[in-house]
Order: sequence, then structure tokens, then C-alpha cells
Amino acid sequence: MAKKNNSSLGVLLLFILVIAGVIYLYTSELFEREVPIVSIENSGYWNLKKPLDVSIKDSSGVISYKVSMLDGITQTDLVYEQLEAAKKSINLKIKAPRSARSIKSESLTIVVEATDISKWNFFAGNKTRKEFKFIIDKKRPELTIIKNSYKISKGGTALVIFKAKDLNLNKIYIQTNYGKKFKPQPFYKDGYYISLLAWPITEKNFKATVVVEDLAGNSSKSYIPLYLKMKNYKVSNIKLSDKFLKGKIAELAEEFDETQGVTDSIEQFKIINEDVRKKNEILIHEITSKVSDEMISDFKLKKMYPLKNAQVVARFGDHRIYSYKGERISESYHLGLDLASNAFASINPQNSGTVVYFDYNGLYGNMPIIDHGLGLYTLYGHCSSSNVQSGDHVNSKDSIANTGKSGYAMGDHLHFGVLVQGIEVRPQEWMDKTWLKLNITNIIKDAKKTIDRI
Repeated sequence: MAKKNNSSLGVLLLFILVIAGVIYLYTSELFEREVPIVSIENSGYWNLKKPLDVSIKDSSGVISYKVSMLDGITQTDLVYEQLEAAKKSINLKIKAPRSARSIKSESLTIVVEATDISKWNFFAGNKTRKEFKFIIDKKRPELTIIKNSYKISKGGTALVIFKAKDLNLNKIYIQTNYGKKFKPQPFYKDGYYISLLAWPITEKNFKATVVVEDLAGNSSKSYIPLYLKMKNYKVSNIKLSDKFLKGKIAELAEEFDETQGVTDSIEQFKIINEDVRKKNEILIHEITSKVSDEMISDFKLKKMYPLKNAQVVARFGDHRIYSYKGERISESYHLGLDLASNAFASINPQNSGTVVYFDYNGLYGNMPIIDHGLGLYTLYGHCSSSNVQSGDHVNSKDSIANTGKSGYAMGDHLHFGVLVQGIEVRPQEWMDKTWLKLNITNIIKDAKKTIDRI
């Protein structure tokens, strides 16, 4: 009876050991069963010039990998490595061999094989094999500047029209020297594009280059030949008075979240002039940076003068430096044109468009913004009341609002702003009939004639 009990106990212990062994095999990191994860950052096209970014990852660690190329006829090994120590993450830059230049096939396949250090599969590890097919594209996109403005002024605007074609187009943009990328809009016929350009007053120089990229990584670039006209803007040294600080600034400080709990008048002014202004302008730039993807065939504008019989009371580009008792406190740029006539005067834009914003925006007060197309927007600050709301279409000479002194305004006036893809530009140009003809109307007219001849 004792032998039988001992035998049963032995079987039970053996069973427990087997179960424990199985559980160990299925839970131990040494015996993990996940195959390595392989990826290639790609679009499915390859120009055979730019290296392919290959990533291999595994929780237990990769111990060996191999990358090969198949062109439909032959297989070429590009890289093979048996590692001395396993790595959980491997990033490779795979270059095409010189022999790939003579490939006649329109496509090829990259094969990535990898083995991890796991003891699974009878200590052979987990293995993976992934294939990535690429269409070979070695041709650069076609790019030709058709027409552009002769010049651009500091703080001003120019226009460019160009041709860009490729079977595998990916990106088209205009790169500037100050980091801004302008988005062109399809124009007139397939393969042609148009864009307004803007030179910010804060930038000492201006350069713009059209860039066209295809899915394979081929690119073409063309510099836009513009004569640069320097323009000096006024610098105003403004002394802050106690009356102003205790009056208008104290009034505004009660309104903004940023100045709650701040009692020092100078600190209130700095916060309002810098932090609140920056917040307000970020909103404006976000709203006015959008450009339609729809094709346009023309862009006709009348000269802009939204306030009848108005006097200019502050000009665009004024660099304002504020001081208090001889100490420099803060600075800002006036990025619009201040116009004044009668109190509560009617504001009547001379061009149609869509109201994309109307609300209270801090220093700008009640502020409608109108989208006129092609990335061109007009802004109307300090309004007392509005006759429009977001989404409304306005026609030429419609009354959209009335002047006032909402926001950071000492008296009734209109802050008139013009923006090109989020960049403030000189309103005076858009108020000039001759400038519009030379830089917008004639450029488009001549470009269409050229396109029709091509």
C-alpha cells in the first residue's frame, strides 16, 4: 500500500513538474515566441539614390539579419550580419548597389530576414522574412517658372505661376529663407500652380524657391527671380505715462486671464503687449494660413479701401519701443493700417469673400476676417458691432461692421490688416490700383497666354 502511495505521489510530482515546465516555457523571456518586427519607411517608390530606412525590433533581441534585393532575375545580398550580442533595435540605411543602375525592370523587391535570440523553436529562435516591393523611379519632376512679379518689397507681396508635373507627384511647396513654406494652388490647367508670396517686415532678406518632390524622393528646385526692394519702416519711441498705465492698461488687465493677480502696472503692460498679443496673433496666423486645393482660373481684385473718407492715423510696420522713466520696457510691431473717419463708421470691403472669423480677439477687439481666395485675407480690428458672422459670404461694398474702440484702442478707428498665408503684409499695396495691375492682374494675364501656347 505504501509503494502504491509513493508511486502515485511520484506521478503527481512529475505531472506538476511537467506543468511547471510548460508554464515556464510559455512565460519565460528566454522562450518568447514573437518574431522580429521589420519595417521600411517608404512610399512604395525608390529612386535608387536615397538610402532606405530599415528598422528591425525584437523584445528578446535580434542576433542576425540579412537584406537582399530581387530584380526579377537575380538576387543581390546587400547586407548580412551575425551579431556577437543581441540588439533589441536595429536601424539600417540600405543603399542600392551600383549594379542597380542598369536594372531594366520597372520594379524590385527588398527582402529582410531576421532571427532573434529566443530559445524557442528548439533553441533556433524566432525567424521572420518580409518582402517590400518598390517601383523604380529615377526621373526628376518637371518644373518651370512661367511668370512672376518683377519685384517684392520688404513687408510686401509678390506672385508666382509655375508648371510642375510628375507621374508620382508627392509635395509641391515654396521654401523661403526664413523657414516659411507657401502652399501653391492649382491654376488654369492641369500641372500649373499659382501662389502669393510675402516678405515679413522682421526679415532682413528674402528668397523663395519652388520645390517639387515625387514619391520616390526625386526633387526639382527653381529659384524665383525677384528684385528685392528694401523699405525702411518707422521706429517710434513711446514713453508710457502713469495715466495710460492706470487707465487703459488697468482696464485691459481686468479682462485677460494672463494678468489676473498681477498688480504692477509695468508688468501688466509687458504681459498685455507681449504675451496677450502673441496669443492673439497665433490665432490670426492659424486662421489665415489656409489655402484651397481647388483650381482657380483667375484672381480679380479691386483696390482695397474699406473706410470711406478715412485718414491714416498709424501706418503698417511701425516698430514701437516702449519706455517708462527712461527704461526700455517692451516693444511690438504694428502689423496693420489704422484708419479713422467718423465714430461708428461703416466698414465696406471693396472685394467679395467669405467671413472665416468673427469674434472678440484680445487686443484686436471685435474682429472679422475675410478670405478672398489664394491665401489672401483681410482683417478688421476694434469693431464696435458686426453685420456678419462666420460662414457668411460678403459681396463687394457690403457693410460688414462698424468702427469702434474694442480691445487695445484709445479711440474709434479701424485696424485694417492684410495677410498672405498667415504673414502680415503692407495694406498700401493692395490699396494701389497700379500695384494690383502690375503685380497681380498682368502677371496672371501674361501667364495664361504663355500656358495656352505650350
